[in-house]
Amino acid sequence: MTDWLNGRRVFVTGADGFIGSHLVEQLVAAGSRVRALTYYNSWSEIGWLQDLEAPVRREVELFSGDIRDPVRVKEGIGNAEYVLHLASLIAIPYSYVAARSYVETNVLGTLNVLQACRESDSLTRLVHVSTSEVYGTAQQVPIPETHPLVGQSPYSASKIGADKMAESFHLSFDLPVVTARPFNTFGPRQTARAVIPTIASQLAARRPLLKLGSLTPTRDFNYVTDTASGLLALAGCADAEGETVNLGTGEEWSIAEAVDLLSDIAGYRPQIETDSQRIRPKNSEVNRLIADTGKMQRFTGWRRRVSFRDGLASTYRWIEANQDRFDIDRYAT
Repeated sequence: MTDWLNGRRVFVTGADGFIGSHLVEQLVAAGSRVRALTYYNSWSEIGWLQDLEAPVRREVELFSGDIRDPVRVKEGIGNAEYVLHLASLIAIPYSYVAARSYVETNVLGTLNVLQACRESDSLTRLVHVSTSEVYGTAQQVPIPETHPLVGQSPYSASKIGADKMAESFHLSFDLPVVTARPFNTFGPRQTARAVIPTIASQLAARRPLLKLGSLTPTRDFNYVTDTASGLLALAGCADAEGETVNLGTGEEWSIAEAVDLLSDIAGYRPQIETDSQRIRPKNSEVNRLIADTGKMQRFTGWRRRVSFRDGLASTYRWIEANQDRFDIDRYAT
């Protein structure tokens, strides 16, 4: 239930991104007063928020800026009661060649949000959004929140740093922050840097060869609207303050299984070719991720509503209708 969000002032960083745009939609539907931080650019582009229906978009206060600018972040948070912090650099391959960018955006950007929230007189709760990549390859399954943190890529290392900054602000200053740790989110508006749209866009284009990386890694895939509703459930949970909480389904699917399901949905089954560009460095591949969801259920009672297959079908239909947005001949880092 999201009745408690009606009329609440909410600030969302990364609102122009994949998950952020779906989160904004749910907040508007709940009656929240939403201010959405979008990454400033001279073209006045607002990312995936442009895809929201016009009546929904009109309900959102667009606020352009850069998460790395502490003054702008503080101004954006203003008198918000709830802050949902999603802004980050997320593509793992690019982190291998631009590690400093990930530290500046993910660690220092998070510090800016934490500091602004600490100085706020109106804040009820901050939801800091992490990632399951901080666990590295599973050392035990399902993965509990107490699992060791392993920086298997510069991206995951930067998110570990951000998570620890959030933890420190709770322990040092009693900041009402909860760290949400989503596992692999997929759905409409996700770019081809991620595996599900990479598969689906090639199938939709009827390519004779499906170019992919490793097929053996397993993931806990969560449909994007479920991830968004989970974040809102944590925002409304006072008992979760100071906690880190997994957000996943507890189900495990290999990339090969995802290919099979999407091929059935597309009605097309091409041959598969290994693309060396899509293979992570030897010691950097995360081979297995599956969430222990017990803590999330105890705190909020949240459970996913969209099955993996239904989510894949919805995602494929969206990609099929938006093929012009996918350059499948160019590997997206």
